[in-house]
Amino acid sequence: MGRGRTLAVLLCGLVLTACATTPPTPEMAANNDPYEPTNREMLQINGKIDRYFVVPTVAVYFVLVPDSGRRAVHRFLENLTLPTTLVNDLLEGQATRGGQTAARFAINTTIGLGGFLDPAGRMKIPDHGADFGVTLGAWGVDEGPYMVLPFLGPSNPRDAFGLAVDVGLDPTNYIPFKQHIWWGAGRYYFTVLDLRGQTFQTVQTIQRSSIDYYSALRSFYRQLRANAVRAVRPQKPQDLPDF
Repeated sequence: MGRGRTLAVLLCGLVLTACATTPPTPEMAANNDPYEPTNREMLQINGKIDRYFVVPTVAVYFVLVPDSGRRAVHRFLENLTLPTTLVNDLLEGQATRGGQTAARFAINTTIGLGGFLDPAGRMKIPDHGADFGVTLGAWGVDEGPYMVLPFLGPSNPRDAFGLAVDVGLDPTNYIPFKQHIWWGAGRYYFTVLDLRGQTFQTVQTIQRSSIDYYSALRSFYRQLRANAVRAVRPQKPQDLPDF
């Protein structure tokens, strides 16, 4: 729950700082990006953190941990998110996807040794992600203005709030044990390593192929989230033809 409170503080700080910057221009309003000056500054700060800390750490991780080990870590971390995914599946009214999530979690947690193995995948049980930001989108909640959050990167009010809710939904945050703080820190650390390792080539491609990396990243993030919402939002019935 500490991460949720931290996120709320960071979000409020970002909004207050953004409100103190230059008033939105017509172009910013058209892009639904009234905080663009602050967002660009935050992107630069996040880029420095990534360049001087995250990327070197990822490089060491790739050297020390073989590909098979990194895949096992990815499966384990993904398995930890399945209870939260299940709740969001149900909130979205996706009973079939919820059943698949429950089956994957039960099989991979037991036969798959906590998720390090993926017997559910070999059983052809499909995998998917779900988060509360997408759930809100499926309910019709607008994404709101584009934001770049400290450390977390591209977001918007809907997704930032959804992330905080997902932290609250995660049952592992309520398991009492002495080393809980170190468990949480270690999990977050390896999640960053895993995510950065998977997205490194994509980010590099966007940086090299775009004239304005900020605008390209904004567009990519919005398309990614829009597609995720579209995949779960109930389709409106088509009008019946006239006879």
